[in-house]
Amino acid sequence: MISSIGVTVRFGKRVLFEDVNIKFTKGNCYGLIGANGAGKSTFLKVLSGEIEPSKGDIAIERGARLSTLKQDHFAYEEFTIMDTVIMGNEDLYKIMKSKEAIYAKENFSEEDGIKAAKLEERFAELDGWNSESDAAILLNSLGIEASDHYKQMKEIEAKDKVKVLLAQSLFGNPDVLLLDEPTNDLDINSINWLQDFLMDFENTVIVVSHDRYFLNKVCTHIADVDFGKIKIYPGNYDFWYESSQLALKQAKDSNKKKEEKIKELQDFIARFSANASKSKQATSRKKTLEKIELEEIKASNRKYPYIDFKPDREPGKEVLTVKNISKTINGEKVLDNISFSVKPNNKIAVLAENELATTVLFQILAGDVEPDEGEIIWGQTITTDYFPKDNSYLFKNDEILVEWLRGYSKDPDESFVRGFLGRMLFSGDEALKRVKVLSGGEKVRCVLSKIMLSGANFLILDEPTSHLDMEAITALNEGLTKFKGDMIFASHDHQLVQTVANRIIDIRREKVYDRDCTYNKYLGME
Repeated sequence: MISSIGVTVRFGKRVLFEDVNIKFTKGNCYGLIGANGAGKSTFLKVLSGEIEPSKGDIAIERGARLSTLKQDHFAYEEFTIMDTVIMGNEDLYKIMKSKEAIYAKENFSEEDGIKAAKLEERFAELDGWNSESDAAILLNSLGIEASDHYKQMKEIEAKDKVKVLLAQSLFGNPDVLLLDEPTNDLDINSINWLQDFLMDFENTVIVVSHDRYFLNKVCTHIADVDFGKIKIYPGNYDFWYESSQLALKQAKDSNKKKEEKIKELQDFIARFSANASKSKQATSRKKTLEKIELEEIKASNRKYPYIDFKPDREPGKEVLTVKNISKTINGEKVLDNISFSVKPNNKIAVLAENELATTVLFQILAGDVEPDEGEIIWGQTITTDYFPKDNSYLFKNDEILVEWLRGYSKDPDESFVRGFLGRMLFSGDEALKRVKVLSGGEKVRCVLSKIMLSGANFLILDEPTSHLDMEAITALNEGLTKFKGDMIFASHDHQLVQTVANRIIDIRREKVYDRDCTYNKYLGME
C-alpha cells in the first residue's frame, strides 16, 4: 500500500537512517519504535510527504488516501469541531464548501447548476451525505458531546482538541493512517475505544507510541529504527522485545564460545609451535584459528538505565493509615473525607476523575501539603521518598549534575556518584551538565536516582513515566516490579499499572472504590 524505496535521511553529517527499503501492506498495523532521536517521527513525516528524504522515494498505491494525526492543537481555532473532523478528507471538505458557496449565490446561473451537479456527483462518490453522521460517531466515541459538535475549536479545552484531531485523522476510512503518539492526553475510555477501532481497521496503520500496552494490543508488526536502518518484524511489541533480547544473548554467547576456542588455539600454538613433534598440530590449529570469525554485535541506539530500588530496611506490619482526609484547592474540594490503610506488600495504583486529587493526595502523604481535615499515620519502620508530578523545584540551583546527586547520596565519594550516574545513562561529560539545562526525561532519571539512593521502603510516585523513552519506561517497570517495599503511584502507562499494581484505589466524585486486584481486572478486561 505504501513503500519506501532506498530512502535515506541525513541532517548535515548525521545520518538518521539510510537505504531503507520496506513495504507496509493493507490490513496490518505497524508499530514504529526506536530510541529517542532515532528518527521515528521524521520517518512518518517522510512517508506523509511533509519532509523530503535526502535520497530515495516514497511510493503509495494509485488513488490511495493518506491521513495523519496533526500535532498543532490550535491550528483550527476558527473552525467548528464538525468541519475540523471532516477536513480529514480534504477532497470531500473542499467539495462540500464549494457546493455551499454555489448554493448561497443570489443569482444562480445555468453554469452554476452544471458545476453543482458535477460536485454533487463527486460528493456522493465520496459518501458525503453520511459525512456529518460519520464524524459525529467518531466524536461521540471519543467523549465529545453532541451539543459541542458545532462549537468552534477555540471554545473547547485542550484535552478535547486532542480528541477532535484524532477523529479528524480517522475520518473517512483512509487507506494509510499515520499516527504519532495518538494516546497522549487521552483518558482510559478513549484509549480503549481507539484500540478497538485500530484492531478492526482493515487498511494500513503506522503508529509511533511509548505506550507498550497499546502497541501490544493493536500491532501486527514492529518496524524497528536502529543501527541506521529500519527493519520490520512480525508480532507485537512484547514479541519483538523478547526475541530481540534473545537474539542479542545468543550472539554474545556464540562469541564467548568462539573467544574461548580462539584462546585455547592461541595457547596451543604458543606452547608447541617451536616443538618439532607438535608443529604439524600447531600449524593445523593456526589454520583453524584463521577461519573463526566473531559475529559483529553492533552498538544499538537503545540504552536501558539500571533502575533498582533497594530498601535499607524491611517495612513492618504497620505501614500507613489515612483517616478522613479532605482538602480544598482554589475553592474546589478535591479530596472529600478520604480514608484507607496500606498493608505490607501493597503496590497501590491510584485513579481519579480529577487528576489534581491524586497529586494533592500524594503531596499530603509526602508532607508537602497539609490536609484541611484528617490525619496521616505512618508505621514506625516506614521511610518514604516522593516522585512529584512537577519536579522543577528540585532543579532550581545552578549545580552540575554530579554535585546535585551527591547532595542525596549517603556515600559522598565522587567516583561512587559518577558510577551511579553512569548506570542512569549520564556517563562522562554528561555528569557535568548543569541541572537547569537538563531535558524533561533527564530530570526524571535524576529524580529516580535520588529515590534509589534514599533506600526508602515506601515510594510515592506521581506519573513517573512522564518524559521517559520506551527503554527507560521498561527499566522503571522492571525496577518497580522487583521492589520489595510498599508503594502508592499514579501512571498513564497501562502496562506498568497492570504489571506492578496489586490494588486499585479509584477516587470518584460520588465515592472511593478500593479493590485488591490487577488493573485489567478492575477495568473488567480479565
